[in-house]
Amino acid sequence: MTDIVPLLGVEPWQLGLIVVSALLIGFSKTGIGGVAMIAIPILAAAFGGKMSTGIILPMLITGDILAVRYYHHHADWPGIRRLLPWTMLGLLTGILVGNLIDDRQFTLLIAASLLICLVVLVVLELRSGKIVTPDGLWFYALIGTVAGFTTMIGNVAGPIFAVYLLACRYDKQRFMGTSAWFFAVINAIKLPLQIFFWGNITTQTALISALMIPAILIGAVLGVMVIKRIPEKPFRWLVIGMTAVAIVRLFFK
Repeated sequence: MTDIVPLLGVEPWQLGLIVVSALLIGFSKTGIGGVAMIAIPILAAAFGGKMSTGIILPMLITGDILAVRYYHHHADWPGIRRLLPWTMLGLLTGILVGNLIDDRQFTLLIAASLLICLVVLVVLELRSGKIVTPDGLWFYALIGTVAGFTTMIGNVAGPIFAVYLLACRYDKQRFMGTSAWFFAVINAIKLPLQIFFWGNITTQTALISALMIPAILIGAVLGVMVIKRIPEKPFRWLVIGMTAVAIVRLFFK
């Protein structure tokens, strides 16, 4: 491991944070989805805003492959296609904004995106089963655009997309399958955008991500084991609290 660290161009403590983030990403794909939000500010604080998104995206794609393999029979493709044009608009807006700001501003934008998504998570937790979401073109346009922008800037569109899934009133399996396929498609689209427009996915970051595959797989196995053994609601509140602390760290970095 000590011989690999210089080759990767990172410090040992940074590599440790990448391993932790990979475990969290794997866990989020088979366990509690909000866990992945913790990894985003951890890497942003360690590597800067834009660089961190280049490191985390290939790891997310690996996790997407696991999720799609498990839930591939349960996706609502008409629902996904209804959002895709608006999501592309959000992605392109994120690309343009990312090219106009410096890394500190990028980090703050990640923190702001996380904060918005954290508020959405809290509302969903507090009003579970009581939320009445609108049904109309304007709503799907808004959700798609915001989801595209927040996933481009900070990979944090999960809670926003959850609002859309609630509006569709899916059962648990359809909820998980549609989410898995939506993010698999969107993250695959983001890959060439980040390579060619931001240049933050390189041979070096690709090597880092490849080396994290075992950690992602371990995280996925842990997710399956843990989700069966502990109450989900207290654990989700723990994730929300830890993410809130990480967001504060980004604002005052």
